[in-house]
Amino acid sequence: MNDNKQISVFNFIKDLPNICSLLGLMSAVVGIYFAIQGNFQAAIIGVLWAVLFDWYDGIIARKMKSRTKVQGDFGAQLDSMIDTVSFGILPAIILLSYGNYNIWFLPGAFVIIAASAIRLTYFNVYGLIDSKTYKGFPLDNNVLILAFVFLFEGIFTPSSFSILIYTLLMLLSALNLSSIPTPKFGRKWVYALVAYVLVMTSVFGWLLWR
Repeated sequence: MNDNKQISVFNFIKDLPNICSLLGLMSAVVGIYFAIQGNFQAAIIGVLWAVLFDWYDGIIARKMKSRTKVQGDFGAQLDSMIDTVSFGILPAIILLSYGNYNIWFLPGAFVIIAASAIRLTYFNVYGLIDSKTYKGFPLDNNVLILAFVFLFEGIFTPSSFSILIYTLLMLLSALNLSSIPTPKFGRKWVYALVAYVLVMTSVFGWLLWR
């Protein structure tokens, strides 16, 4: 009998890296909520924090030497599922909402979600090219770029900006599925990410309340 089947789900939920992953999921759900409402500044804040929690769950997991292989395998699967929501479904909803749910934006939303699902499945099977290199463009980088582009939303008309983000997200989806080697950011980059998320949260927070 496989003893792994006897492990309670709650034993995995209380695992610290998985708690961090679930906080990322909560951030993504908040982002989806505000994206549907058309509050794009709040939606961008949600997706930025989803990236931050996504980075930290791996950092925490690597520091926990007592973590079992089963816990690691479960955490990897959970992280992958949450990434589909954070970096696939959420940007797709931002695109749809910004396009006023016009049917012409539906194919783009499908491409974003499909590309994220395919990329994550490929990564789960093959992993990195080597310890420092991804094949293709990582999904979390998509939303970091999208957040930066949203800083310039005010200089475009809504229709022009919707076309801009449509084009950008299609290009990024193509890069996600490409075979272009992409460097993996090392642990030292987490400080840059924290700074980026905090600064961008402050900027978009100010745009919300001004």
